[in-house]
Amino acid sequence: MPSSASIGSSTARSSPPRVATAFSPASVGNVGVGFDILGHVIEGVGDTVTVRRIETPEVRIAAITGTTVELPLDAPSNTAGAALIAMRQALALPFGLEVEIDKGIALGSGMGGSAASCVAALVAANALLDAPLPPQALYPFALVGEAVASGGQHGDNLGPMLLGGLVLATAEHLVPVSVPAHWHSLLVHPDAVLETRRARAALQGAYALEDFVHQSANLALVLAGCQTGDAALVRAGLKDVLVEPRRAPLIVGFAQAKAAMLDGGAMGASISGAGPSIFGWFEERAAADAAAPKVQAAFAAQGFTSQAWVSTLAAPGARLL
Repeated sequence: MPSSASIGSSTARSSPPRVATAFSPASVGNVGVGFDILGHVIEGVGDTVTVRRIETPEVRIAAITGTTVELPLDAPSNTAGAALIAMRQALALPFGLEVEIDKGIALGSGMGGSAASCVAALVAANALLDAPLPPQALYPFALVGEAVASGGQHGDNLGPMLLGGLVLATAEHLVPVSVPAHWHSLLVHPDAVLETRRARAALQGAYALEDFVHQSANLALVLAGCQTGDAALVRAGLKDVLVEPRRAPLIVGFAQAKAAMLDGGAMGASISGAGPSIFGWFEERAAADAAAPKVQAAFAAQGFTSQAWVSTLAAPGARLL
């Protein structure tokens, strides 16, 4: 599991910086079988946030770049702003914070874009404190920010962004999950948008008790497989029987893309976050690299261009720049 010690420490400093910039990678939320509680980061794409100390005791969003979609500059309505407001209030900070957000993650992509802005802002602001906090201590503030975008406090994207790697994130705990260093993920994002709230609306309705039992068993198999390095357990368990059946119809080309993942040797594949991105886990990087163009071709056959990223499951989380 990558170290996150560089994010912050509890040692007081005589003269903290007045400005800091942080980067948070994208992530795969849910990991299929861990709805709202399991996630891992993706290398190569993310959001960058700069935070400055200001004299006015407020949080101010000065600019948002990197997106053609209008995002709220009103701090309480912005994921990064809401998280920093929560931080200021909890720590009784005597100074304010001015924020500039550069979006590198497409909105509505299922790659944790709202969470990345939130985490990057907190990591940057943390560097401005007289006594920076450890990453886990930023988690409650991040949950407040994420709720602005998703309507609830879900940590499956936040946890891995703060700690790196694969993380089990409950309401109060972040638990790093060990994974073999040679295991990799492939994430493919078709150039389409699926809003989180619409994807959540698809989950309304009753579920059979046996499906909950099946999903719990699958989650247990995946976690056990990761901890022991047993790919056979992951192959047996990485099958979402609760969420994927209801969200898959919202994603044009999903069935074909998933089939391409599995045909390419993936241990399992499913929807990344709320979609429309799709992820797969592979035992070796070479297999993930080889599968990427096949998955992209599956989306292309449905009329969608796409982007693909391959990264180790133990990739690092947010960091200062």
